[in-house]
Amino acid sequence: MSEANGNISVPLPPMPAIAETQLPVSCPTSGIHSPFFSTSAVPKLDQLEPPKPAPWFITPLHKPLRKVLRLTKLEPEDTWLPITESRNGNKYYAGFHTLSSGIGIQALILPVAFTHLGWTWGLISLTLAFIWQFYTLWILVQLHESAENGKRYSRYLQLADAAFGDRLGKVLALFPLGYLSSGTCGALIMLGGSTLKIFYQIVCETTCTLKPLTTVEWCLVFTFAAVLMSQLPNLNSMAGVSLVGAITAIGYCSLTWVASVAAGRLPEVSYDPVGGNTEIERISGALNALGIIAFAFRGHNLILEIQGTMPSSEKHPSRVPMWQGVKAAYTIIAICLFPVAIAGYWAYGHKIPSNNGMLTALYQFHSRNVSPFILGAASLFVVINSLSLYQIYGMPTFDDMELLYISTKKRRCPRWLRALFRTIFGFFSFFMAVAVPFSGSVSGLAGGLALPVTLAYPCFMWAKIKKPPKYGGMWWLNWGLGILGMGFSFALVAAGIPVVIDAGSKLSFFKPPDCE
Repeated sequence: MSEANGNISVPLPPMPAIAETQLPVSCPTSGIHSPFFSTSAVPKLDQLEPPKPAPWFITPLHKPLRKVLRLTKLEPEDTWLPITESRNGNKYYAGFHTLSSGIGIQALILPVAFTHLGWTWGLISLTLAFIWQFYTLWILVQLHESAENGKRYSRYLQLADAAFGDRLGKVLALFPLGYLSSGTCGALIMLGGSTLKIFYQIVCETTCTLKPLTTVEWCLVFTFAAVLMSQLPNLNSMAGVSLVGAITAIGYCSLTWVASVAAGRLPEVSYDPVGGNTEIERISGALNALGIIAFAFRGHNLILEIQGTMPSSEKHPSRVPMWQGVKAAYTIIAICLFPVAIAGYWAYGHKIPSNNGMLTALYQFHSRNVSPFILGAASLFVVINSLSLYQIYGMPTFDDMELLYISTKKRRCPRWLRALFRTIFGFFSFFMAVAVPFSGSVSGLAGGLALPVTLAYPCFMWAKIKKPPKYGGMWWLNWGLGILGMGFSFALVAAGIPVVIDAGSKLSFFKPPDCE
């Protein structure tokens, strides 16, 4: 049939047989020579397990955990800086740091404020100031971590930038924060050096044959000790130092008022408010007294830094143990401050010295009828407490200096450079302390400068960040307290400047006064 169609079919020649070859299989050299390599490791198709579901922590049902991960995540620079280098703190550490930073030699100057305000207004002002600053403490603890973006504000300046913007936040907070850190360290050097001199005189009396050191030399001795202690690496490592500082602060506060009451009231003591010859002088004195009370409640500039040393998660936020530590610390602070103010004013009245208050009064009026052991113990407690306070108040400045290096070099600050930074800061503070030897006279001005950080800025921060309903209770409370705090600050600074000028005209620079 094929021929009929005109097609001729030609059979094809048989194809040559192709040898069956096996293609080479390439494997990584490390896999071939590894003792763990085996061809039996490749499973057959029927041995494959069904795919597992996605891990539960990345599903949309577990957004809270992602918040936890954000809250506990540390930025690289945070792990290099001394404040947040260690985040294993707890409520006890928080209580130690808060108590140590919240109570100090400024408590012994409270009776000086009563000489201008009298019993009634002195007690009212002290009570209202305590309640006000306790409320702003609560605000700072609550604002430390943001539930919206998971960010932790472990420094006061960071929270100010978040609330007011980068530029305005630095304008408002940078100077008072720097003063509360560096200025306090300088004041502590002057206080510690002059108290060391008193302690040496009490202990040695006439038995020591060596030539006594001058006040400036004792300040230098104190500075060496403070710089040596400042080499502790981070804030958490200073918990023991803060505990010792808190115990000694409680010790000298208790010793001074108990010894003063036991010695009895001075003769011819008057409790009438001390006033000047003119109405302006009386108003200035009252405002300066309010500044002394405001300065007694310091430490707000360190609250966020202390809370930054604690771990945090959504299930266990840091604000819970932090607030527990703060409440315990400020209960003890109240137990110390109110007796000192009341007993000191009762014992000395208008005769209370303005320079270091109760401490100077104890030396000046009771050096003969009070046991030298009590006087020596009070002096030693003041020195140890000043050394402890220097460490915690200097920490923000240490942190800032290292941050400047890290921002430039993008690496951790070497240990030798960290030690150099802290040594330079210590001796610069020493120079400022002996060059500008202001003491109790500057307390009113210092209170005016520190008052916004303590009483005003936290209220504005709550209103700006939390955004309470307009014209609601929290809106009126925070805006009202913030504006009132700023008004007080301006008035206190204006009233404190003439006092400082008058005190400066009576002091010899580079000759710091003694406590006695």
